[in-house]
Amino acid sequence: MDDLSQRSTCPELMDTESVSFAEFHDCLRTLRVINSFTLAYRPTLRWFERMMAGVGSEQSISIIDVGCGGGDMLRRIWKWATERNFHPELIGIDLNPWSKQSAEQVTPTDAPIRFETANIFSLDPSRHADFIVSSLFAHHLTDVELIRFIQWMDRHATRGWFINDLHRHPLPRFFIKYAVRLLFANRMIRHDAPVSVARAFTASEWRHLLDEAGIPEERTKIEWFFPFRYGVACRKV
Repeated sequence: MDDLSQRSTCPELMDTESVSFAEFHDCLRTLRVINSFTLAYRPTLRWFERMMAGVGSEQSISIIDVGCGGGDMLRRIWKWATERNFHPELIGIDLNPWSKQSAEQVTPTDAPIRFETANIFSLDPSRHADFIVSSLFAHHLTDVELIRFIQWMDRHATRGWFINDLHRHPLPRFFIKYAVRLLFANRMIRHDAPVSVARAFTASEWRHLLDEAGIPEERTKIEWFFPFRYGVACRKV
């Protein structure tokens, strides 16, 4: 994992180990803290704000968050939308059934957010949403799986889609490796946080993945965000 010249294939415990719900729930709680301090939600919210420019609040909007985990991103979008008088339909999908259970425990009951446990590739092909987002999900996939995921988003999003993920670089890997050891006791966080950076992407890799998925370059934008994140945006209309 010390060689960052290419993506690591080291698995994350979140993807491979059977753990108790309590440990998994604590892992998601800790991730919320880390994501808040590392400005993890900002790229997606900035993209969504640009996509909603000129859209009237009377228009209905549907958003699917794939690999939603504990639902943090959807709650942030809900807050953003509520402050601007939008009333979106928000759906979080995750393969792990404990994600749904954890997300529902911390999501206000009046929030217009529904969580589902599903494999997205098994969903009804006719199912669509205006926008599809994923945050810190892509690095869990192999390149082949990610190309398939990009193609899936492009078929199912009617207005656009956005991937928010890490930039593979020595600085964030060094920082997160030692910061989580110092600050957090959850063993999944201690193992998975530096692995996540090692499994992440460079801009040239994103361009290659988009080309392999057959997405026209003129519809996409790859943008770097501080600290060490990439946003991969695609506009459909």
